[in-house]
Amino acid sequence: MPLTFRELDLPEPVQRGITAAGFSVCMPIQEETIPVALTGKDVAGQAPTGTGKTAAFLIAAFTRLLRSGKRAAAGSPRALVLAPTRELAVQIHEDARLLGRYTGLRSLAVYGGIDYERQREALRERLDLVVGTPGRLIDYLKQRVFDLRAIEVLVVDEADRMFDMGFIKDIRFVLRRMSPYQTRQSFLFSATLGYREMELAYEHMNNPVRVSTTPEHLTVEEVEEILYHVERREKFPLLLGLLKREKGERILIFTNTKREAEWLAERLDLHGYQNRCITGDVPQKTRLRMIAQFKAGQLPILVATDVASRGLHIEGVSHVVNYDLPQHPDDYVHRIGRTARAGAFGKAITLADEVFVTGLEPLEKLLGYKIPVEWPDDSLFVRPRTDLPPRPRRPPRVSQARDSRRDPRRAEKVQDSARRGKPRPR
Repeated sequence: MPLTFRELDLPEPVQRGITAAGFSVCMPIQEETIPVALTGKDVAGQAPTGTGKTAAFLIAAFTRLLRSGKRAAAGSPRALVLAPTRELAVQIHEDARLLGRYTGLRSLAVYGGIDYERQREALRERLDLVVGTPGRLIDYLKQRVFDLRAIEVLVVDEADRMFDMGFIKDIRFVLRRMSPYQTRQSFLFSATLGYREMELAYEHMNNPVRVSTTPEHLTVEEVEEILYHVERREKFPLLLGLLKREKGERILIFTNTKREAEWLAERLDLHGYQNRCITGDVPQKTRLRMIAQFKAGQLPILVATDVASRGLHIEGVSHVVNYDLPQHPDDYVHRIGRTARAGAFGKAITLADEVFVTGLEPLEKLLGYKIPVEWPDDSLFVRPRTDLPPRPRRPPRVSQARDSRRDPRRAEKVQDSARRGKPRPR
Protein backbone atom coordinates (compact mmCIF):
# COMPACT_ATOMS: atom_id res chain seq x y z
CA MET A 1 0.00 0.00 0.00
CA PRO A 2 1.33 3.47 -0.86
CA LEU A 3 2.24 5.73 2.02
CA THR A 4 -0.25 8.51 2.74
CA PHE A 5 0.76 12.00 3.83
CA ARG A 6 -1.35 11.60 6.98
CA GLU A 7 0.95 8.76 8.04
CA LEU A 8 3.91 11.15 8.01
CA ASP A 9 4.86 13.18 11.06
CA LEU A 10 4.21 16.60 9.52
CA PRO A 11 3.09 19.85 11.17
CA GLU A 12 -0.63 20.50 10.86
CA PRO A 13 -0.19 23.67 8.71
CA VAL A 14 1.78 21.59 6.21
CA GLN A 15 -0.84 18.84 6.27
CA ARG A 16 -3.57 21.40 5.58
CA GLY A 17 -1.62 22.73 2.59
CA ILE A 18 -1.16 19.22 1.21
CA THR A 19 -4.88 18.52 1.54
CA ALA A 20 -5.79 21.85 -0.07
CA ALA A 21 -3.51 20.97 -3.00
CA GLY A 22 -5.47 17.75 -3.51
CA PHE A 23 -2.69 15.36 -2.46
CA SER A 24 -3.33 12.34 -0.29
CA VAL A 25 -0.99 9.51 -1.32
CA CYS A 26 2.78 9.89 -1.67
CA MET A 27 4.40 9.34 -5.03
CA PRO A 28 7.49 7.07 -5.04
CA ILE A 29 10.10 9.86 -4.77
CA GLN A 30 8.10 11.44 -1.93
CA GLU A 31 7.71 8.15 -0.10
CA GLU A 32 11.46 7.55 -0.30
CA THR A 33 12.75 11.04 0.51
CA ILE A 34 10.37 12.71 2.96
CA PRO A 35 10.78 10.16 5.81
CA VAL A 36 14.56 10.44 5.45
CA ALA A 37 14.39 14.25 5.37
CA LEU A 38 12.23 14.34 8.51
CA THR A 39 15.11 12.73 10.43
CA GLY A 40 17.28 15.74 9.53
CA LYS A 41 19.51 14.00 7.02
CA ASP A 42 20.60 15.48 3.70
CA VAL A 43 19.13 13.89 0.57
CA ALA A 44 20.33 13.48 -3.01
CA GLY A 45 17.29 12.34 -4.96
CA GLN A 46 16.96 11.00 -8.47
CA ALA A 47 13.64 10.57 -10.25
CA PRO A 48 12.17 11.24 -13.70
CA THR A 49 10.66 14.64 -14.35
CA GLY A 50 7.03 15.07 -13.35
CA THR A 51 7.11 12.56 -10.48
CA GLY A 52 6.72 14.90 -7.50
CA LYS A 53 10.26 16.03 -6.63
CA THR A 54 9.16 19.63 -6.02
CA ALA A 55 6.50 18.70 -3.48
CA ALA A 56 8.98 16.38 -1.76
CA PHE A 57 11.57 19.02 -1.00
CA LEU A 58 9.04 21.78 -0.26
CA ILE A 59 7.20 19.66 2.32
CA ALA A 60 10.52 18.74 3.97
CA ALA A 61 11.69 22.37 3.90
CA PHE A 62 8.49 23.77 5.42
CA THR A 63 8.61 21.15 8.17
CA ARG A 64 12.19 22.04 9.03
CA LEU A 65 11.49 25.78 9.10
CA LEU A 66 8.38 25.46 11.26
CA ARG A 67 10.03 23.17 13.80
CA SER A 68 13.22 25.21 14.17
CA GLY A 69 11.28 28.00 15.89
CA LYS A 70 13.49 30.71 14.41
CA ARG A 71 12.32 33.94 12.78
CA ALA A 72 13.71 35.40 9.59
CA ALA A 73 15.69 38.63 9.82
CA ALA A 74 15.54 41.35 7.18
CA GLY A 75 17.70 40.40 4.21
CA SER A 76 18.49 36.95 5.63
CA PRO A 77 16.26 34.21 4.18
CA ARG A 78 16.06 30.89 5.97
CA ALA A 79 15.72 28.63 2.94
CA LEU A 80 17.04 28.83 -0.61
CA VAL A 81 16.00 26.89 -3.72
CA LEU A 82 18.27 27.16 -6.76
CA ALA A 83 16.71 26.47 -10.17
CA PRO A 84 18.34 26.56 -13.61
CA THR A 85 15.58 28.41 -15.50
CA ARG A 86 13.13 31.21 -14.88
CA GLU A 87 10.17 29.02 -15.74
CA LEU A 88 11.21 26.43 -13.19
CA ALA A 89 11.77 29.08 -10.52
CA VAL A 90 8.27 30.46 -11.13
CA GLN A 91 6.75 26.98 -10.99
CA ILE A 92 8.50 26.10 -7.72
CA HIS A 93 7.39 29.39 -6.18
CA GLU A 94 3.78 28.75 -7.21
CA ASP A 95 3.94 25.27 -5.68
CA ALA A 96 5.47 26.75 -2.51
CA ARG A 97 2.62 29.23 -2.18
CA LEU A 98 0.10 26.43 -2.69
CA LEU A 99 1.60 23.94 -0.24
CA GLY A 100 2.66 26.57 2.30
CA ARG A 101 -0.50 28.69 2.33
CA TYR A 102 -1.26 27.83 5.98
CA THR A 103 2.30 27.95 7.32
CA GLY A 104 2.66 31.72 7.55
CA LEU A 105 6.06 31.47 5.82
CA ARG A 106 6.91 34.19 3.33
CA SER A 107 8.49 33.34 -0.04
CA LEU A 108 9.88 35.20 -3.05
CA ALA A 109 10.91 34.21 -6.59
CA VAL A 110 14.05 35.94 -7.90
CA TYR A 111 14.93 35.71 -11.59
CA GLY A 112 15.84 37.87 -14.56
CA GLY A 113 13.49 39.54 -16.98
CA ILE A 114 11.26 41.34 -14.47
CA ASP A 115 11.46 44.52 -12.37
CA TYR A 116 15.02 44.69 -11.02
CA GLU A 117 14.51 47.35 -8.36
CA ARG A 118 11.30 45.82 -7.03
CA GLN A 119 13.01 42.45 -6.58
CA ARG A 120 15.94 44.07 -4.82
CA GLU A 121 13.67 45.85 -2.34
CA ALA A 122 11.67 42.68 -1.73
CA LEU A 123 14.88 40.78 -0.91
CA ARG A 124 15.68 43.30 1.84
CA GLU A 125 12.55 42.29 3.74
CA ARG A 126 11.95 39.37 6.08
CA LEU A 127 11.72 36.21 3.97
CA ASP A 128 11.62 32.56 4.88
CA LEU A 129 12.06 31.05 1.42
CA VAL A 130 13.77 32.39 -1.70
CA VAL A 131 13.51 30.57 -5.03
CA GLY A 132 15.83 31.89 -7.72
CA THR A 133 18.12 31.46 -10.68
CA PRO A 134 21.87 31.74 -10.02
CA GLY A 135 22.58 34.78 -12.23
CA ARG A 136 20.15 37.19 -10.60
CA LEU A 137 20.85 35.90 -7.09
CA ILE A 138 24.60 36.39 -7.48
CA ASP A 139 24.01 39.92 -8.75
CA TYR A 140 22.17 40.82 -5.54
CA LEU A 141 24.67 38.93 -3.40
CA LYS A 142 27.55 40.96 -4.77
CA GLN A 143 25.62 44.14 -3.99
CA ARG A 144 25.05 42.83 -0.43
CA VAL A 145 21.30 43.16 -0.82
CA PHE A 146 20.91 39.97 1.20
CA ASP A 147 23.11 37.31 2.77
CA LEU A 148 22.96 33.55 3.14
CA ARG A 149 24.49 33.06 6.58
CA ALA A 150 21.12 32.19 8.15
CA ILE A 151 20.18 29.48 5.61
CA GLU A 152 18.64 26.46 7.32
CA VAL A 153 17.52 24.60 4.17
CA LEU A 154 19.22 24.48 0.76
CA VAL A 155 17.75 22.88 -2.36
CA VAL A 156 19.57 22.50 -5.68
CA ASP A 157 16.95 21.44 -8.20
CA GLU A 158 17.65 19.97 -11.67
CA ALA A 159 21.35 19.65 -10.87
CA ASP A 160 22.12 17.98 -14.19
CA ARG A 161 20.62 20.94 -16.04
CA MET A 162 22.79 23.29 -13.95
CA PHE A 163 25.86 21.57 -15.33
CA ASP A 164 24.53 21.55 -18.88
CA MET A 165 23.81 25.29 -18.77
CA GLY A 166 27.22 26.20 -17.36
CA PHE A 167 25.94 27.23 -13.94
CA ILE A 168 28.24 25.06 -11.86
CA LYS A 169 30.73 27.86 -11.04
CA ASP A 170 27.84 30.08 -10.02
CA ILE A 171 26.41 27.33 -7.81
CA ARG A 172 29.71 26.91 -6.01
CA PHE A 173 29.99 30.70 -5.62
CA VAL A 174 26.61 30.74 -3.86
CA LEU A 175 27.24 27.67 -1.71
CA ARG A 176 30.53 29.02 -0.37
CA ARG A 177 28.73 32.10 0.97
CA MET A 178 26.05 30.40 3.02
CA SER A 179 25.94 28.70 6.38
CA PRO A 180 28.23 25.66 6.86
CA TYR A 181 26.82 22.40 5.55
CA GLN A 182 26.84 20.91 9.08
CA THR A 183 24.37 23.56 10.29
CA ARG A 184 21.81 23.30 7.47
CA GLN A 185 19.81 20.60 5.73
CA SER A 186 20.55 20.23 2.03
CA PHE A 187 18.69 18.59 -0.84
CA LEU A 188 19.91 17.91 -4.36
CA PHE A 189 17.37 16.68 -6.90
CA SER A 190 17.93 15.68 -10.49
CA ALA A 191 16.60 13.44 -13.23
CA THR A 192 20.10 11.94 -13.38
CA LEU A 193 22.69 11.59 -10.62
CA GLY A 194 26.04 10.95 -12.25
CA TYR A 195 29.59 11.52 -11.06
CA ARG A 196 29.52 15.30 -11.46
CA GLU A 197 26.24 15.70 -9.56
CA MET A 198 27.38 13.48 -6.70
CA GLU A 199 30.73 15.28 -6.54
CA LEU A 200 28.80 18.50 -5.93
CA ALA A 201 26.70 16.71 -3.30
CA TYR A 202 29.68 15.33 -1.39
CA GLU A 203 31.47 18.68 -1.59
CA HIS A 204 28.66 20.83 -0.17
CA MET A 205 26.33 18.44 1.67
CA ASN A 206 26.58 16.54 4.94
CA ASN A 207 26.92 12.86 3.95
CA PRO A 208 23.72 12.83 1.86
CA VAL A 209 21.49 9.80 1.60
CA ARG A 210 21.18 8.87 -2.06
CA VAL A 211 17.65 7.97 -3.12
CA SER A 212 16.65 6.83 -6.60
CA THR A 213 13.21 5.97 -7.92
CA THR A 214 14.25 5.93 -11.55
CA PRO A 215 12.65 2.96 -13.32
CA GLU A 216 14.30 0.80 -15.96
CA HIS A 217 13.22 3.35 -18.57
CA LEU A 218 14.03 7.05 -18.13
CA THR A 219 10.64 7.99 -19.53
CA VAL A 220 7.45 7.25 -17.63
CA GLU A 221 5.40 4.27 -18.78
CA GLU A 222 2.27 6.37 -19.28
CA VAL A 223 3.82 8.13 -22.30
CA GLU A 224 3.09 6.53 -25.67
CA GLU A 225 6.11 7.27 -27.89
CA ILE A 226 6.04 7.33 -31.71
CA LEU A 227 8.79 8.25 -34.18
CA TYR A 228 8.28 9.24 -37.81
CA HIS A 229 11.14 9.36 -40.31
CA VAL A 230 10.28 12.16 -42.72
CA GLU A 231 12.00 14.46 -45.18
CA ARG A 232 12.48 17.98 -43.92
CA ARG A 233 10.29 19.45 -46.65
CA GLU A 234 7.47 17.08 -45.66
CA LYS A 235 7.56 17.75 -41.93
CA PHE A 236 5.00 20.55 -41.90
CA PRO A 237 2.44 18.67 -44.04
CA LEU A 238 2.88 15.68 -41.72
CA LEU A 239 2.42 17.88 -38.67
CA LEU A 240 -0.81 19.29 -40.09
CA GLY A 241 -2.07 15.75 -40.67
CA LEU A 242 -1.12 14.68 -37.15
CA LEU A 243 -2.85 17.67 -35.58
CA LYS A 244 -5.97 16.88 -37.59
CA ARG A 245 -5.89 13.22 -36.56
CA GLU A 246 -4.89 13.52 -32.91
CA LYS A 247 -7.12 16.47 -31.90
CA GLY A 248 -5.18 17.02 -28.68
CA GLU A 249 -6.50 19.38 -26.03
CA ARG A 250 -3.15 20.87 -25.01
CA ILE A 251 -0.22 20.35 -27.37
CA LEU A 252 3.41 21.34 -26.81
CA ILE A 253 5.53 21.49 -29.98
CA PHE A 254 9.30 21.72 -29.56
CA THR A 255 11.86 22.96 -32.07
CA ASN A 256 15.62 23.20 -31.74
CA THR A 257 15.96 26.84 -32.78
CA LYS A 258 14.23 30.16 -32.21
CA ARG A 259 14.07 30.73 -35.96
CA GLU A 260 12.25 27.46 -36.59
CA ALA A 261 9.86 28.03 -33.69
CA GLU A 262 8.81 31.43 -35.02
CA TRP A 263 8.42 30.10 -38.56
CA LEU A 264 6.34 27.16 -37.37
CA ALA A 265 4.10 29.28 -35.12
CA GLU A 266 3.40 31.68 -37.99
CA ARG A 267 2.50 28.86 -40.39
CA LEU A 268 0.24 27.13 -37.87
CA ASP A 269 -1.58 30.38 -37.25
CA LEU A 270 -2.13 30.90 -40.99
CA HIS A 271 -3.60 27.40 -41.20
CA GLY A 272 -6.14 28.10 -38.46
CA TYR A 273 -4.33 26.62 -35.45
CA GLN A 274 -4.33 29.08 -32.55
CA ASN A 275 -0.91 29.07 -30.90
CA ARG A 276 1.81 31.17 -29.31
CA CYS A 277 5.59 30.86 -29.47
CA ILE A 278 7.99 30.84 -26.50
CA THR A 279 11.71 31.34 -27.08
CA GLY A 280 14.56 32.75 -25.02
CA ASP A 281 14.04 36.21 -26.53
CA VAL A 282 10.41 36.53 -25.44
CA PRO A 283 10.09 38.92 -22.44
CA GLN A 284 9.50 37.15 -19.16
CA LYS A 285 6.12 38.74 -18.48
CA THR A 286 4.93 37.69 -21.93
CA ARG A 287 6.17 34.14 -21.34
CA LEU A 288 4.29 33.90 -18.05
CA ARG A 289 1.13 35.22 -19.68
CA MET A 290 1.35 32.63 -22.47
CA ILE A 291 1.95 29.82 -19.99
CA ALA A 292 -1.03 30.96 -17.89
CA GLN A 293 -3.25 30.94 -20.99
CA PHE A 294 -1.99 27.47 -21.91
CA LYS A 295 -2.66 26.17 -18.39
CA ALA A 296 -6.16 27.68 -18.40
CA GLY A 297 -7.03 25.98 -21.69
CA GLN A 298 -7.35 29.29 -23.54
CA LEU A 299 -4.41 28.39 -25.78
CA PRO A 300 -4.49 24.92 -27.38
CA ILE A 301 -0.96 24.88 -28.86
CA LEU A 302 2.33 26.18 -27.50
CA VAL A 303 5.40 26.19 -29.77
CA ALA A 304 8.67 26.43 -27.87
CA THR A 305 12.39 25.89 -27.83
CA ASP A 306 13.96 24.02 -24.92
CA VAL A 307 13.35 27.05 -22.70
CA ALA A 308 10.04 25.30 -21.90
CA SER A 309 11.31 21.72 -21.66
CA ARG A 310 11.78 21.93 -17.89
CA GLY A 311 9.92 23.58 -15.09
CA LEU A 312 6.47 23.56 -16.64
CA HIS A 313 3.94 21.54 -14.69
CA ILE A 314 0.73 21.84 -16.69
CA GLU A 315 -2.14 19.48 -16.06
CA GLY A 316 -3.67 17.82 -19.09
CA VAL A 317 -0.93 18.20 -21.72
CA SER A 318 -2.19 15.52 -24.09
CA HIS A 319 0.60 15.62 -26.68
CA VAL A 320 4.23 16.60 -26.96
CA VAL A 321 5.53 16.91 -30.52
CA ASN A 322 9.26 17.01 -31.20
CA TYR A 323 9.07 18.85 -34.51
CA ASP A 324 12.88 18.74 -34.40
CA LEU A 325 14.60 15.71 -32.91
CA PRO A 326 16.62 17.14 -30.00
CA GLN A 327 20.37 17.01 -30.39
CA HIS A 328 21.00 16.40 -26.70
CA PRO A 329 19.49 13.11 -25.47
CA ASP A 330 18.53 14.47 -22.04
CA ASP A 331 16.35 17.10 -23.69
CA TYR A 332 14.15 14.39 -25.19
CA VAL A 333 13.47 12.98 -21.73
CA HIS A 334 12.56 16.38 -20.34
CA ARG A 335 10.49 17.42 -23.35
CA ILE A 336 8.23 14.40 -23.28
CA GLY A 337 8.09 14.70 -19.50
CA ARG A 338 5.75 17.65 -20.00
CA THR A 339 2.98 15.12 -20.69
CA ALA A 340 1.81 12.12 -18.63
CA ARG A 341 2.57 13.95 -15.39
CA ALA A 342 1.47 12.73 -11.98
CA GLY A 343 0.17 9.41 -13.31
CA ALA A 344 -1.79 10.76 -16.29
CA PHE A 345 -1.42 9.42 -19.84
CA GLY A 346 0.07 11.26 -22.80
CA LYS A 347 1.52 10.89 -26.27
CA ALA A 348 4.96 11.93 -27.54
CA ILE A 349 5.45 12.22 -31.30
CA THR A 350 8.90 12.81 -32.79
CA LEU A 351 9.70 13.81 -36.38
CA ALA A 352 13.20 12.78 -37.45
CA ASP A 353 14.44 14.50 -40.61
CA GLU A 354 17.73 14.30 -42.46
CA VAL A 355 19.19 17.27 -40.56
CA PHE A 356 18.68 16.11 -36.99
CA VAL A 357 18.41 12.32 -37.33
CA THR A 358 22.05 12.02 -36.25
CA GLY A 359 20.82 12.56 -32.70
CA LEU A 360 18.68 9.42 -32.76
CA GLU A 361 21.40 6.86 -32.05
CA PRO A 362 22.77 8.53 -28.88
CA LEU A 363 19.19 9.16 -27.74
CA GLU A 364 18.17 5.53 -28.01
CA LYS A 365 21.43 4.52 -26.34
CA LEU A 366 20.50 6.70 -23.37
CA LEU A 367 16.92 5.40 -23.28
CA GLY A 368 18.01 1.78 -23.55
CA TYR A 369 15.36 0.96 -26.14
CA LYS A 370 14.26 1.80 -29.67
CA ILE A 371 11.52 4.38 -30.03
CA PRO A 372 8.62 2.71 -31.88
CA VAL A 373 8.58 3.78 -35.54
CA GLU A 374 5.48 4.33 -37.64
CA TRP A 375 5.56 4.95 -41.38
CA PRO A 376 2.99 7.54 -42.46
CA ASP A 377 0.89 6.83 -45.52
CA ASP A 378 -0.01 9.53 -48.03
CA SER A 379 -3.40 10.17 -46.43
CA LEU A 380 -1.71 11.49 -43.28
CA PHE A 381 -0.07 14.40 -45.09
CA VAL A 382 -2.13 17.60 -45.38
CA ARG A 383 -0.91 19.88 -48.11
CA PRO A 384 -0.34 23.43 -46.80
CA ARG A 385 -1.57 26.56 -48.47
CA THR A 386 0.36 27.48 -51.59
CA ASP A 387 0.09 31.25 -51.20
CA LEU A 388 2.59 31.42 -48.32
CA PRO A 389 6.20 32.58 -48.61
CA PRO A 390 8.72 29.71 -48.74
CA ARG A 391 10.58 28.56 -45.68
CA PRO A 392 14.26 29.56 -45.25
CA ARG A 393 16.31 27.83 -47.94
CA ARG A 394 19.22 26.80 -45.73
CA PRO A 395 18.41 24.47 -42.82
CA PRO A 396 19.97 25.38 -39.46
CA ARG A 397 23.29 23.77 -38.74
CA VAL A 398 23.41 21.15 -36.05
CA SER A 399 25.88 23.31 -34.13
CA GLN A 400 23.29 26.08 -34.10
CA ALA A 401 20.44 23.81 -33.13
CA ARG A 402 21.15 24.33 -29.46
CA ASP A 403 20.46 28.08 -29.45
CA SER A 404 18.49 27.56 -26.25
CA ARG A 405 21.73 26.37 -24.64
CA ARG A 406 23.51 29.69 -25.08
CA ASP A 407 25.06 30.95 -21.89
CA PRO A 408 22.00 32.18 -19.96
CA ARG A 409 24.16 34.10 -17.52
CA ARG A 410 25.38 36.51 -20.19
CA ALA A 411 21.88 37.22 -21.48
CA GLU A 412 20.64 37.85 -17.96
CA LYS A 413 23.58 40.13 -17.12
CA VAL A 414 23.04 42.13 -20.32
CA GLN A 415 19.39 42.66 -19.39
CA ASP A 416 20.24 43.70 -15.86
CA SER A 417 23.03 46.03 -16.97
CA ALA A 418 20.76 47.72 -19.47
CA ARG A 419 18.10 48.13 -16.81
CA ARG A 420 20.57 49.91 -14.52
CA GLY A 421 22.06 52.00 -17.33
CA LYS A 422 25.40 50.22 -17.32
CA PRO A 423 27.38 49.42 -20.50
CA ARG A 424 26.94 45.97 -22.00
CA PRO A 425 29.60 43.44 -20.91
CA ARG A 426 32.11 42.63 -23.61
